[in-house]
Amino acid sequence: MVKFVEFATIPYVGAEAPRMMLLLDEPGTKRIFMHTMRGPIYSISYDGKTVIEYLDINAENWGVNVQFSSHDRGFQSFAFHPQFNEGGTRGYGKFYTYTDSANIDTKADFLPNGKGHSHDTVLLEWTAKNPMAATYDGGAPREVFRTAKPFQIHNGGQLAFNPLAKPGSADYGLLYVGVADGGNGGDPYNHAQNLSVAFGKILRIDPLGKNSANGQYGIPAINPFVKNVKPGTLGEIYAYGCRNPQRFSWDPKNGNMFMADIGQSVVEKITLVTAGANLGWNVWEGSFTYGPLGVGVENPRGNPEVTYPIVEFDHTDPILQRSVAITGVFAYRDSAIKQLTNKLIFGDNPSGELFYVDADSLPKGGQTAIRRILFDDKGATKTLLQLIQEKNVSQGKPPSRRTDMRINLGPQGKIFVLNKMDGVIRSIVP
Repeated sequence: MVKFVEFATIPYVGAEAPRMMLLLDEPGTKRIFMHTMRGPIYSISYDGKTVIEYLDINAENWGVNVQFSSHDRGFQSFAFHPQFNEGGTRGYGKFYTYTDSANIDTKADFLPNGKGHSHDTVLLEWTAKNPMAATYDGGAPREVFRTAKPFQIHNGGQLAFNPLAKPGSADYGLLYVGVADGGNGGDPYNHAQNLSVAFGKILRIDPLGKNSANGQYGIPAINPFVKNVKPGTLGEIYAYGCRNPQRFSWDPKNGNMFMADIGQSVVEKITLVTAGANLGWNVWEGSFTYGPLGVGVENPRGNPEVTYPIVEFDHTDPILQRSVAITGVFAYRDSAIKQLTNKLIFGDNPSGELFYVDADSLPKGGQTAIRRILFDDKGATKTLLQLIQEKNVSQGKPPSRRTDMRINLGPQGKIFVLNKMDGVIRSIVP
């Protein structure tokens, strides 16, 4: 059980709670940044008392035209270049946004392997003149690349620079981009296993490079498929076989890269990702063979060429809701919250349940125990959903039936818990 505080509040949009997505610490400017699916990015002071809209990427003057709808489409992720606050560097003032857009007249760089064009998901580069400014003071964004999405669901995932990469190292300044399989259900176009399409992959690019097909970014020479002799293989691919790679992070102790990949209808999973890894989808769902009628239990984890999950849970656990979708994930190596030190923390998005396993003794899927994290509310044990429902009532609104939770690390060992139902950012505290 952990204690918490209400760290900051993000304003409602009319009667609708802000659909908070990702929170980042930007240590160079000593601010936290958080974005919502509709388009705004907020800056938040380290004490949580000052919340300012830094930039709305959906403002009319930018022409981005965020396609926002339901739980899946909208402004997906953002990331600051590691040189954002370092004057005189190539990355000075630069940050990146990844958003679904209704603008589909521009030719896409990556196309599906089948019919349909619901919208595009676009990677944009923004350049602030003064990174310390309270609000964005730069010009219109530069388009890095765009993917044409055949269906409305399974769009973008996370953007991130490896925070462990040091200046001069091969991975420094390279941007990791999660691209979901494009939908609909079951990956009908078999994108995830196809190395000639971007869907169902984690890509790794140099956003300041120029050797890509469109000349707007670089393809790192260290990428695992750059020298692949098979025609059509994309050099941008870092790993493949993803279904919906919503979150990934690196363990600060050993550099392990973990990915939380939302499952189809049975298995949610976390995988230890390495360069060139085949993560299985849509031949495998977790440790089991995938088929239209469900998973097969014969010969689990039976292909030695596939990287199987370290953690997996199914949709029938009674503490979860009908809709299940894994989120997280990070290894907590700080000592501020001692009961979570050296734990790999993740959760279930709809129900808001938080979990952990031992980060130093990683399980191998199967039936290894997953531990639950609950909240101490003045001595009473509660779930995140209960906290949100109580807040909704105090706001004069009907209690939510789900949380749509996100969890992120912040400065000084803070763990932040976001949701899309009450506008409150909660911080787990010692």
